[in-house]
Amino acid sequence: MTEYLWKTADMIAAMAGRPIGSMPQGITGISIDSRDLKGGEAFFAIKGDRVDGHDFANVAAANGAALLVVSEAKLPALGRITTPLIVVGDVLEAMEKLGHAARQRTSAKIIAVTGSVGKTTTKEMLRQVLSACGSVHYSPASFNNHWGVPLTLSRLPENADFGVFEIGMNHPDEIRPLVKMVEPHIAIITTIAAAHLGNFRNIEEIAAAKAEIFEGVVADGHVLLNRDNSQFDYLETVAAACRIANIHSFGVSAKADFRLVDYQSEGDSATFWAVIGGRTVEVNLKAPGRHIAENAVAVLAACYLAGADLETVVAAFGDVTAAKGRGQRIHLRAPGGTFTLIDESYNANPASMRAAIALLEAARSGEGGRRIAILGDMLEMGEHSAEVHAGLAAPLQAAGITDIWLAGPDMAYLRDALGEASQTVYRQDADELAAYILENIRPGDVLMVKSSKGTGFGRIVSALTTNFPAAGAA
Repeated sequence: MTEYLWKTADMIAAMAGRPIGSMPQGITGISIDSRDLKGGEAFFAIKGDRVDGHDFANVAAANGAALLVVSEAKLPALGRITTPLIVVGDVLEAMEKLGHAARQRTSAKIIAVTGSVGKTTTKEMLRQVLSACGSVHYSPASFNNHWGVPLTLSRLPENADFGVFEIGMNHPDEIRPLVKMVEPHIAIITTIAAAHLGNFRNIEEIAAAKAEIFEGVVADGHVLLNRDNSQFDYLETVAAACRIANIHSFGVSAKADFRLVDYQSEGDSATFWAVIGGRTVEVNLKAPGRHIAENAVAVLAACYLAGADLETVVAAFGDVTAAKGRGQRIHLRAPGGTFTLIDESYNANPASMRAAIALLEAARSGEGGRRIAILGDMLEMGEHSAEVHAGLAAPLQAAGITDIWLAGPDMAYLRDALGEASQTVYRQDADELAAYILENIRPGDVLMVKSSKGTGFGRIVSALTTNFPAAGAA
């Protein structure tokens, strides 16, 4: 018997759609990309910034879509498609309505995560450890925006035990409508830091935008705030004004409700101790980094508040590893030995740069090897760009990192700030720097690659993993 995500009649009712054709009894999934659509799924022809899903309706039909959700205005242009259609006024709005219906029918514990740094890592940790306690539905990749959140929500199975949602923003008023769809039982703000500064006047405005997450928390819900962050008092005040029933804190501070007591790292793993629900737990991780342990305390707290078995969660942390582009460690073979690549290429802002520098500081190079910071531009810094890029000189020097290889127009500010105190290499772009790196790696090196995604530093990681064979990955 086919297990449907949605019965077609329920979809039509939720979206106030108009059916055309011989409708299937139900659909097994939802897709907005005709290329990865699976047979039996519904295709939502969303109009994005660059492409219009209606242009790929024929491809979706050929790939086995059970039905297509299309706009009334686009109907005349769809030709002779024989696949059943649900016609709506606006496809994205219809998906939002379906997401709302999914939230209303589920009994899952819903957790929402936002923050300037660490939200995807925190979401992934929640996904991994809660999977040991029940069925988990979660945001894939970084589906955290105006289409990613309703898409993830509309895919929420009725019988899920937990739902984990990432909610992002780079402007004010972006989180508010999304969290009102998700209606979390538990909301986490990992931290407030100088991200997207080009779109905000100061960090206080960033905090205000992140605080929009409180507006969707259910009446008897919980929020978890970083007690060590400078914006904690402000966030606590706003949460209270939003009548949040249960306001909790996590962090290193002795005042934190859920507290990181101690942290130790060794090679590619780490152990930390935390006080959760009045008891101290010891947690092992295959993802070193104090910042990861701090977010893991928030994860433990959320699991505890969600009613998950704490011992099961703690044991599940032993399988948690850093994700691609977010601290993943890859050991590669070079002529005469091996070297280590720390892949932090997914994104960057001043706070996450400092965390990555600390990660490199703690890493052990092999005999004759170097610890090398390979850094690219932090995007969306606006008028603050010169200051925040040059400002990385101090943490690099404090960490004793002298081999610093840079690329990008804004990293020229860091190059100039470093002066002659370090072994600085500067190239115009990621591809030029990749060519240099491939020629200058030596056994024992530890390379940490960190930049904003749009700089193309992922190509440096690809060049290294393509040109040097794997020696095992952590």
